[in-house]
Amino acid sequence: MKKLFVCIPAIVLVLFLLNAFVPKEKEAKKKSVKEGKSAEIVNIIFKSIDGGQTWQDISKGLPEKLHREGIRGNGFFTNDRGLYLRAGNGVYHSEPNATTAFWTKEIFPGDQRNIVPGKNGILAYNIRGQFLKKINGTSDWSPMYTSFQEQAVRLDSTIDWMYKTYKEREVRTVFETARGTVLIGSNNSLFRSTNNGKTWKQLHVGNGRMKLVESNGVLLTTSKDGILRSTDDGLNWDRVISEGGLGIAVERIDGGFAAIVNNPTTQTNSIHISMDSGKTWNAIGEELQPSRSSLLMKEIGLLKSLPEILSIKQMGKYLICGRSDGIFRSSDMGQTWKKLLLPAVENYGFNLSVSGNVMYVMPNKGC
Repeated sequence: MKKLFVCIPAIVLVLFLLNAFVPKEKEAKKKSVKEGKSAEIVNIIFKSIDGGQTWQDISKGLPEKLHREGIRGNGFFTNDRGLYLRAGNGVYHSEPNATTAFWTKEIFPGDQRNIVPGKNGILAYNIRGQFLKKINGTSDWSPMYTSFQEQAVRLDSTIDWMYKTYKEREVRTVFETARGTVLIGSNNSLFRSTNNGKTWKQLHVGNGRMKLVESNGVLLTTSKDGILRSTDDGLNWDRVISEGGLGIAVERIDGGFAAIVNNPTTQTNSIHISMDSGKTWNAIGEELQPSRSSLLMKEIGLLKSLPEILSIKQMGKYLICGRSDGIFRSSDMGQTWKKLLLPAVENYGFNLSVSGNVMYVMPNKGC
């Protein structure tokens, strides 16, 4: 009996020490993994300077949370200065001729998550219509279009969730034309200002989530009615493409424009190009469309989803198409396409951006 009383405390002591050690070991392993991720961010952004033949991972130096959240489609843009990305508490910039994964970071003073290129700087905004602008060559972000909400609410009395919650109009798009006209897509309207945002006029066009592009004085935009065109700096608009569905994207190409439109009958997206400033259009990229057999298989439930065309860009002599299952390249203006070999990453499609001969690819879910 005495031996039993001696053994029980000894066993309890051993179990206590084991239990005390195991959580610490688990905690140490967890901490080690976290530190490893923070030290080396990968598979967020890839860059190619040779038409997509080879790729460089330029993710190092970006916030870790991009692994989980991915990159917002309106949280980045490219121009001749390189790639700009809004993430965390800063704006990150990578120069197009950088040979290593190097980012400069500028602390951002507000909570605006959307950034777009302005006529002479960067515009940042959020859905509540709070705007900031940074002029090229400066480091200061200044409030812009401060009278927009007051005037927009007065011009548009639509009662929706944004008005009920904030007594404001929802902002989805901001665009500055070459002449300095400002266009803001909000709800089911487009607001236009020709005096740097002092006064605004409501245009009953679009659906708020508009994507605009300009070339040689011609404006194109996506809309709920397809693709719209303006030749008077955004004052009047005509529909130039409609398959009965939404306009998905518009882009400039050499000598004209490219556009993506949804067809609600087949529930697929198609590519169109125009070489006469958006007056007439031709459909291209037929081989990127789902086959009739795959459409039928989806209709009867044998397939859950089909690859979707999401973006179209030009890079030098190539047209580059982003589809939900990869990136495709055409050297004959869309007659034939070749799928590019990308690094293996888990994703839900790709954000694609091009500036000059530099191409950036961002998986929608990061890593």
